[in-house]
Amino acid sequence: MDFVIGLPRTAQGYNSIWVIVDRLTKSAHFLPVKTTYDVSRYADLYVKEIIRLHGVPVSIVSDRDSKFTSAFWRSLHRALGTKLTFSTTFHPQTNGQSEIVIQILEDLLRACIIDFPESWDLKLPLVEFAYNNSFQASIQMAPYEALYGRKCRTPLHWDEIGE
Repeated sequence: MDFVIGLPRTAQGYNSIWVIVDRLTKSAHFLPVKTTYDVSRYADLYVKEIIRLHGVPVSIVSDRDSKFTSAFWRSLHRALGTKLTFSTTFHPQTNGQSEIVIQILEDLLRACIIDFPESWDLKLPLVEFAYNNSFQASIQMAPYEALYGRKCRTPLHWDEIGE
């Protein structure tokens, strides 16, 4: 878990992206957020967008943002049975996976923010789709394929399945 901050404010008030990456499949979720959210709002989003789709993770590596080091966040994950690990400022290799994904996300977002600075949040689901359906050399397939065991059915792959 990590954040991309300092983005142009959208019409809905979003100015950051919460990036959550599965270390096994390399699949990612990009959630538009506001820097003013408190930890309980992040907990609600976490249940709604991550636990609902993937279940409770065994462990999480995140940066040392005060939201993730709070007593509430720690007690939530202790109750869920999730081990929390925090990356340190000068040792980003503990959270290198999210750093790589953030670099890719920033590249994908540049086009959206240049053309749609007040509505990049509306394009974020498509950016997430593009990322999760892109080949990853480390797993020799797209994250979608690693997660679901098949290629995503899109117009790009119709010729491969005879449609």
